[in-house]
Amino acid sequence: MSDAAKAIEYAHANRERFTKELSEFIKIESISTDDAHKAQVQKAAEWAADHLRGIGIENVNIMPTGGHPVVYGDWIKKPGAPTVLIYGHYDVQPIDPIELWETSPFDAVVKGDYLFARGSSDMKGQVMATLNAVESIMKTGDFPVNLKFMLEGEEEIGSMNMGNFLPKHKDLFKADFCLNPDAGAISPEEPTITFGLRGLAYFELHVYGPPRDLHSGLFGGTVHNPAQALAELIAGMHDANGTVTLPGFYDSVRVVTDQEREETAKLPTTPESYLKQTGVPALWGEKEYTPALRTGARPTLEINGLLSGWTGPGSKTVLPAKAMAKISCRLVPDQDPDEVYKQLVKHLELNAPKTITWEVKRLHDSPWAITDVNTGGVRALASAMETVWGRQPLFRREGGSIGVVAMLQNICGVESGLCGGGLPDDNVHSPNERMHLPTWHKNMDSFIHFFFNFAK
Repeated sequence: MSDAAKAIEYAHANRERFTKELSEFIKIESISTDDAHKAQVQKAAEWAADHLRGIGIENVNIMPTGGHPVVYGDWIKKPGAPTVLIYGHYDVQPIDPIELWETSPFDAVVKGDYLFARGSSDMKGQVMATLNAVESIMKTGDFPVNLKFMLEGEEEIGSMNMGNFLPKHKDLFKADFCLNPDAGAISPEEPTITFGLRGLAYFELHVYGPPRDLHSGLFGGTVHNPAQALAELIAGMHDANGTVTLPGFYDSVRVVTDQEREETAKLPTTPESYLKQTGVPALWGEKEYTPALRTGARPTLEINGLLSGWTGPGSKTVLPAKAMAKISCRLVPDQDPDEVYKQLVKHLELNAPKTITWEVKRLHDSPWAITDVNTGGVRALASAMETVWGRQPLFRREGGSIGVVAMLQNICGVESGLCGGGLPDDNVHSPNERMHLPTWHKNMDSFIHFFFNFAK
């Protein structure tokens, strides 16, 4: 029996325990966006550190960042062998709206092939898949490569302190390749490697009118309603085709090549699959691009939230004093968040009426990233997936943002292989988040094969 087969046999024999340990990890309410959960985020970091020590990882350290800590650990005992950095995050999204959950959000519940809980898919489950793979090799033989770990607690808030933290510790995190399971697969039958991520520029737009709420009967029609002014401004940020109208928004965007169009066409994502997945009556957006290209290779501007006036029960006929919109721009090569901020401000300068005042607040940025699919790490990962799934993985650019991927690339010179067991219908960031257990198990097996492949 090969070393990989021994490790996989161990992993299969310990699946029940692995699920229980994941449930313990999930139970910690590590919501990084809410300061009220700061102690729970710290507790999750400590849990992860203890687990690393328990599976044989050395030099484990909970490192301060100015915000939530990074958990580091390593196992450097193979002179001449390559070093793999394993990335993950232990923070999770808020659970609102709580009334839509069918189970308690932080109590893992298994129903059929799924485990339901906040953080199950994004991404405590994916973190544990890598740690379980490492343990399975450690317990059954000699680990074939050197290891480093970076588990952060701020991915869900844009890795806001990593930009300062990583340059100070860039030598510590240098490696030959980063295994990053914070991505997903197109379906349980189709293993997937993500080679491109969009960046993010996140803003709040505040519109101000009178210094206090006014009586809409006494002043409506005479005082410009800030909610109406905001609606008019954000409605003007797209044309009828879904093209963003900020001046210069597309000036730095790389043209989608014919090869990218051909590769994307191989993906099983169709307009019909998007309709089924989203439940909307019709799709929307730039008609000259397929939905897969729109969400992976084209930039967007989205309104994430609106707030103004009276939103409580019953009626209160006010003319509100202010209105606010949360706006996110997903960016692609070679867009710069600083330039996009200037473009948004320019749009407002050109279009905002004199009847209101406005302010843009920058919340956080995240750079885009493209990984070279011909690196040894990506090839080793693709081969491992083919061994487990019996078919070659699909390659895609994904619409989400993981800032640390570009930071590792630009600061440490480390390319990342993005994969994972998350599926499109896992309800990540939403009520009733879930993880597909058979895909989770396959990912553990593929990670085991990856470590042996990369050693070669």
